[in-house]
Amino acid sequence: MGASLFTKSSFLGACLFSFFTFCLLLDPALCITRHYKFHIKLKNVTRLCHTKSLVTVNGKFPGPRITAREGDQLLIKVVNHVQNNISLHWHGIRQLQSGWADGPAYITQCPIQTAQTYVYNYTIIGQRGTLWWHAHVSWLRSTLYGPIIILPKIGVPYPFAKPYKEVPIIFGGGPNVSEAYTINGLPGPLYNCSAKDTFKLKVKPGKTYMLRLINAALNDELFFSIANHTLTVVEVDAVYVKPFETETVLITPGQTTNVLLKTKPNFPNATFFMTARPYVTGLGTFDNSTVAGILQYEASLSLSIKHLPLFKPALPPLNDTAYATNFTNKLRSLASANFPANVPQKVDKQFFFTVGLGTNPCPQNQTCQGPNGTMFAASVNNVSFEMPTTALLQSHFFSQSQGVYTSDFPVIPIIRFNYTGNPPNNTMVSNGTKVVVLNFNTSVELIMQDTSILGAESHPLHLHGFNFYVVGQGFGNFDRNKDPAKFNLVDPVERNTVGVPSGGWVAIRFLADNPGVWFMHCHLEVHTSWGLKMAWVVLDGKLPNQKLLPPPADLPKC
Repeated sequence: MGASLFTKSSFLGACLFSFFTFCLLLDPALCITRHYKFHIKLKNVTRLCHTKSLVTVNGKFPGPRITAREGDQLLIKVVNHVQNNISLHWHGIRQLQSGWADGPAYITQCPIQTAQTYVYNYTIIGQRGTLWWHAHVSWLRSTLYGPIIILPKIGVPYPFAKPYKEVPIIFGGGPNVSEAYTINGLPGPLYNCSAKDTFKLKVKPGKTYMLRLINAALNDELFFSIANHTLTVVEVDAVYVKPFETETVLITPGQTTNVLLKTKPNFPNATFFMTARPYVTGLGTFDNSTVAGILQYEASLSLSIKHLPLFKPALPPLNDTAYATNFTNKLRSLASANFPANVPQKVDKQFFFTVGLGTNPCPQNQTCQGPNGTMFAASVNNVSFEMPTTALLQSHFFSQSQGVYTSDFPVIPIIRFNYTGNPPNNTMVSNGTKVVVLNFNTSVELIMQDTSILGAESHPLHLHGFNFYVVGQGFGNFDRNKDPAKFNLVDPVERNTVGVPSGGWVAIRFLADNPGVWFMHCHLEVHTSWGLKMAWVVLDGKLPNQKLLPPPADLPKC
């Protein structure tokens, strides 16, 4: 299949159905209200010579592309035609004053039940770049996902030369180890019975293409490379970065990365694999297979591609933490006059969270796979999050939290130990629906520390409702006396999802300027299901634009 290259015509045709309502912003730029309709329906899809009935949006896998400009309003009507409960999350959208549209089930909304509808209504404020949408209930994001392309305001250029064309590339995979990784829904020729299901990126010599990379895989961080080509990283998580060249990109589940691909000046008489495979740090089972697409140059003469040599990239070893660390250390905010890095210089509240695995007692009459017959669990500060049956945001807004959640989430570990040394004998977690409450505009510093309980492992943590600055990271146990002196408060990378290093820590800072209830969780779906998640409640400010608006009339009911 050929790539769907992004042009002005495809931009205009990207909406499933779209009509425009023009409005003037305070600045001269024109904003638009864009209407989409998402029908959640089953679709038979054949991959690896097997046909499965998948939950899809509008029968597409991956799902449809959402295209907008900074400042646009989106109205996305979701109609649920399947038996599953549905909710959709617009990953990385700030949702300023529009927390009801954020999407995680039982956090900001009850899910959309069969034959019900809900309109996600939000405005894109101060953001441009690549984000994505996905299901946020059960494990349905394995097939319910798609790209969000946010263009700059009209007349505002990229901080780099405009690329010739733009191409979204979404990596998928899971939930079972036996299933393939995919590029734009296609597994590629390295898997059985999949040569015809290969993503082909057709390019012209001497051009620059922008690849909008999205990792939608359920449980795997990925290395990505294109044979005999260098990539220039220019953006992560819809925030521009200081450009740097790399042979291989590391991208965790939940993250996006924009790279520039400069094609060779002349037809190279060859084709090139573009491949991705996992970066693995944990002890559990994983899929060590490789997904491949093909970079194919357009020739002026009718040449047979089959007879051209095919080059393969050399990806780092599966457990190459040194490469992963070196890559992430290169990421720096642009920190320019037009795109400043507004890093909080003073801190109002400090938090220290351990993130990692643990165990729960095995329920009666069940067989569990954890150590000594226990059930695997995961936790933040040893609290494994129990999902409520009523949405937290609704409970908060109407001051009905009693019996739904408590505000006593521990700000530091209740029991301290050598987090990355020999684990304690007792690996049992506590369980509860606990949140942290923050006053509006609180400046937060959060240290997230991996633990060695049941094995050290990298955890990609995603914070809803905010971007944050990654001011520091390291290996071993965080040292409050020594490590803050090395924090980067000038141009740290700004993002919404960060990998907590295996056997290490990461420090982030953010300003709690968005009232509502905001989920924070590991973006490895298996760890989220085990309880590696929590929530922040940000109270209203004093001014009208600092308050959460009332819920929409069509908010789903539990």
